[in-house]
Formats: sequence, structure tokens, C-alpha cells
Amino acid sequence: MRAVRLHEHGDADVLQVEEIERPEPAADELLLEVAAAGINPVDTYFRDGSYEPVGLPFTPGVDVAGTVAATGEAVEGFAEGDRVYGTGIGNGGSQGSYAEYATIPTDRVVHLPDSADLTEAGGAGVAAVTAWRALIDHADLEPAEYCLVHGGSGGVGHAAVQIAAAVSARVITTASEEYHDELADYGAETVLDYGRDDLADAVREAADGGVDAVLDHRLDDYLQFDADVAATGARVVGIGENSPDPGFTNDGAARSKDVSYQFMSMFNTPDLRVPLRGAAHLMDAGDLSIDVARRYDLEEAAEAQRAVMEDSFLGKLVIEP
Repeated sequence: MRAVRLHEHGDADVLQVEEIERPEPAADELLLEVAAAGINPVDTYFRDGSYEPVGLPFTPGVDVAGTVAATGEAVEGFAEGDRVYGTGIGNGGSQGSYAEYATIPTDRVVHLPDSADLTEAGGAGVAAVTAWRALIDHADLEPAEYCLVHGGSGGVGHAAVQIAAAVSARVITTASEEYHDELADYGAETVLDYGRDDLADAVREAADGGVDAVLDHRLDDYLQFDADVAATGARVVGIGENSPDPGFTNDGAARSKDVSYQFMSMFNTPDLRVPLRGAAHLMDAGDLSIDVARRYDLEEAAEAQRAVMEDSFLGKLVIEP
């Protein structure tokens, strides 16, 4: 089979397509014929050495969707030909999904409804699971609450807008103006340009004084902002930052409102199948759609990894082997 591999850490040019042996599934694994593999920033961290892969040579890719080609001897509930999607491979001891075939443990994969598109599902894993964990598990988002999603055009962001809307929250999000109409179509009641000078005032006005839940992907930029726009008892969930030392300029704004902060990583999810099934249900109901901004083949993996870190787009990038 063909697979993207790296033999040393470095920039995107270390990614090469090679002919290698098709893997055999372990007892608790599925072998998938890969239909699509999502491109995520975390994939680049394994490539450049920021995160340590299982070993070199290494095939990146934590998201996958495809058709079951074979099952391990201990597998139950899956059969050849089943359409499935999952996430969390290429991390913690396995090779990834930038390949024509990939193995995945059964605790990281679920069945995909017939109505769901395989390519969209290939880009869904990290985005949908992170958004679900942040808003449903950590923020405990409830109907009619005001929910602020920073960066609504991103992979996690556009999934979060839809998940929040699906639970009947009132969604406020930020994005470049070119994406405002699409995010409104995805369920955002208010879409604001993140570069406007009066952004905090605009958020408070849209939320009748303060938001109840926040999903923040850049805590170093918005930690204080979140406290300033929060309602009493607000929950802020942080999923990322650009520098390692985000801080408050006035923590009294958070203390005076009893704001709670939760920092999270998708890779700490106790059972990935729970949010994966939840997202699959929303896809089947038409309440969650993964916007595939660009599609790449295996030979374009280097360009795809550059684009995920440098370009502006709505939704996800995917590789179709």
C-alpha cells in the first residue's frame, strides 16, 4: 500500500509517499480502507518532534474514516464492509491515517450512519470530539444559554457552533467577515469580526450582559477577555494557546463573577466512542456538517500540513488516498 511517512523530524518536506506492507490488525483492532484522513495541527507536532511519535519511520494522521477491510480476532460488533470513523490514532503507540489502509483500536472508532459522508467524517474526529467534550462534558451547556465560540471558522470552532446550536444554546462566534454568512447558516445567532475594537462590548450586548459558556482556542489572547464578557457563574473551556503563559491583567473580573476555568485536551477523553457517537447522531440528524475546505491526495500531504498551520479557511482539510 501507499503511505505518507517521515524518517526524521523537520519541516513538511520530510513527508514522503512510500510503498510499504499493508498492516495486519491486532486482536482488538480494525483494518480500514481509508476514505479520508483529516489534517490537524497536532499532526504537524508529531512531524516536527514537538510530540514524540511511536517511532520512526512514522505515518501521521489522528483522524480517519473508511470501510472495514479486516477485523482482529477479538473484535465484536464490526464486520468487513462497515462504514466507520474515529480519532486518536497516530498517538500513543500506533501509526496514523495518511495511508491507503490504517489500523485502529475498536475503542477509538464507531459506526457511521449511511447518511453521513465519508470524506466529511474523515475530518470530523478531533474537531467534533473536542467541541463535544468542551461544550457538553465540561461546560455542561444548556438550552437558551449564551455560548461564545472564539474562532468559529476553524475546525473545532465550526463544529462547536453547530453542537451548541443543536442543544438550543444561543451562539455567538467570532470570525473573519468572509465567513459570517456560513456561520449564521450553521446556527450562530451573532457573528462578530474578531478584529473590531469594541468586540467585548459587542459580545456583552449580544448576550444581554454576559455569556454563560466560552470555548477558547487562544487563551493567551483571550483569557482576560473571557472574564470580562462572562456572566455570573460562566464556564470557560480552554483548548489551546499560542504561548505557554496566558495570564490575567485583572483576575478580579473572574472572581467577582465566580467564573470557572477548565483546560482540556481531547486525548484525555475517557471513552472516545461517547462523543464520536454523539457527533455521528448529529450528522445523521442533519445538525452537524463538517465543511471540507480542501481535499488533497497523499502526494500533497506536505502542502496540506503547511496549509493547516498557515492558511485561512472554513472547516477542515482532508487527505483522500
